[in-house]
Amino acid sequence: MGEVCKEKNSESWLSVIWRICNLFMSVFFALATYVQINDPDAGLWMVGYGVPSVLCASIGLNPHVTETLPWRRIADLHVMISSAVVAILGWRLCKERITDILQEEEGRSPVGMLRVSTATAITVFPFVAWLYYYINTELRTNWPSHCKTAI
Repeated sequence: MGEVCKEKNSESWLSVIWRICNLFMSVFFALATYVQINDPDAGLWMVGYGVPSVLCASIGLNPHVTETLPWRRIADLHVMISSAVVAILGWRLCKERITDILQEEEGRSPVGMLRVSTATAITVFPFVAWLYYYINTELRTNWPSHCKTAI
């Protein structure tokens, strides 16, 4: 008596997908940390990629860790330091009046990330489109019969 809701024992499929995505992102950040070995300022970049890797792995293994104070403080500190680095780089570009940002190391990195993101989007789009039409059966109602049997 007095209970507002009953706690479910089984996890929802969205929770499972969220955990899997965090584990994949953890692996991505871990690999990004590893490839920084050859960089002249590897320590800085390894910490920058390593912290999100650990944070994502902890969410993937235990999603309720985000409710703990240490996890939140580490995440907030990382966001604060990353924002400060972006502000410092922006100030340096403004102060030194750099007009061609792609000639700087910091400018080439986001362009490379844009290329990788575009390639990933092109690769993933057919699978996402197929899944979207497969889940939403009402979109397939007006298709010809030979298209309905293809899926």
